[in-house]
Amino acid sequence: MTVSTDEALAKSDAFPLSEKNISAQVRAAQYAVRGEIVIRAGELEEELKKGKKLPYGDSILYCNIGNPQQLGQVPITFFRQVLALCDYPEMMANPHADKIFPKDVLKRAKEYLAAIPGGTGAYTSSQGAPICREHVAAGITHRDHGIKSDPGNIFMSDGASQSVHTILRMLLRGTQDAVLTPIPQYPLYSAALALYNGTLLPYYLDEQNQWALRLDECKSQVDKARSEGQNVRALIVINPGNPTGSVLSEENQKEIVKFCVRESLVLLADEVYQDNIYIAGKTFHSFKRVAVELGKEAEQLVLVSMHSISKGFYGECGRRGGYMEIINLPADVKAQLIKLSSINLCSNVNGQICTAMMMNPPKEGEESYELFAKERQGLLDSLKRRAKLLVTALNKLEGVTCNEAEGALYAMPQLKLPAGAAKAAEESGKPVDFFYCKALLESTGIVTVPGSGFKQAENTYHFRTTILPPEDQIEEVTERLSKFHAEFMKKYSNSS
Repeated sequence: MTVSTDEALAKSDAFPLSEKNISAQVRAAQYAVRGEIVIRAGELEEELKKGKKLPYGDSILYCNIGNPQQLGQVPITFFRQVLALCDYPEMMANPHADKIFPKDVLKRAKEYLAAIPGGTGAYTSSQGAPICREHVAAGITHRDHGIKSDPGNIFMSDGASQSVHTILRMLLRGTQDAVLTPIPQYPLYSAALALYNGTLLPYYLDEQNQWALRLDECKSQVDKARSEGQNVRALIVINPGNPTGSVLSEENQKEIVKFCVRESLVLLADEVYQDNIYIAGKTFHSFKRVAVELGKEAEQLVLVSMHSISKGFYGECGRRGGYMEIINLPADVKAQLIKLSSINLCSNVNGQICTAMMMNPPKEGEESYELFAKERQGLLDSLKRRAKLLVTALNKLEGVTCNEAEGALYAMPQLKLPAGAAKAAEESGKPVDFFYCKALLESTGIVTVPGSGFKQAENTYHFRTTILPPEDQIEEVTERLSKFHAEFMKKYSNSS
């Protein structure tokens, strides 16, 4: 049925559903990673499909979001084989199944199906299938050099994003509750804080010092907020960093843990890029391991750590799999969290199984191990090369400086643009970094995210790009970007 609605009526409070009478929190939430520039990229892509000739050839290069398989990354074979059998177990009855699938793949699929009544089409317990939580806990224990993880502290989720929504929904009671959030930040956090009527309390990362987290900055913000009557509830840390690509030192992590204990803050540790470290001398240390090794100094820490199958070398974004591990959660609060998870019934079962495999991959000596290890190392080595190539190219551009991409999947260069660009941006009603990124898209087909979408220090301008285009396209990306940037700088230097 098609209904023609008077436009003025549709925008008024009298209409059953208009922008004026929907939730104010929904209106306030913004998510730049899939915002206006990405919508325009979709329109250009449709024009290309219809045969329209655009100035940059026949492709849109999506560098706006960490979505590896969209850009051609090949899935991990072991994961897909096990998932295929879990979704269609009848294949295991085929007399040639052991010639098609390695023995450890068949064994793993049977193990999951035996432990999940009804298989991938049935609900699991709200916290997640016990076998998946057991495999995740075993993987955490191995990662943290034997520090025990309890499956009862694991909550399976539809990606790490669902964990963020769940924990913030429970934490926030109103605008008087504030959460320390890194700036620049991943816009999931600002959007979720807006949705649940909390307050974003910014702490600014030190760009001059490889985007370091400074505790004096956090302390200053906490003291100011509390003096104004706000309740500071938690500290968000993204390590390795998104959008910055930075990796925290272990010493810095120890200070963060002790700070959270002193200030009675929940530590929300977004650790989804823990496999993505590219710089010699940098190592991922989980906040759980750091806290446990601190001993009595961290006994009172409430820690929520999150991981996901979307990042790392897996790139299984569409599977929507992840988990959060919660340490030192009181029993009565845990009961409330289980209730909250129950409202959602359960996270998707394919994502749970894939998350379990992420944390419990093939072991040395098993039939699938050699291929798994080869695929893993190949992808991580390639990401390391791409990070280096892209940052090197960015730092050659006039007025552009970019910190090393130490980890994660991103680089975030700072732009110093001519006055003419700022004037043109003002006339268009947009921030100058948005103006730059929009012009970049229209001229080159490269999709990036303006720094204003992540929030940034006052009077600075950035954009975020992924390092994900395939190696055989990275050179094309840098060439398109370099040509555009030179022309942009020339045009707006002359118009200032």
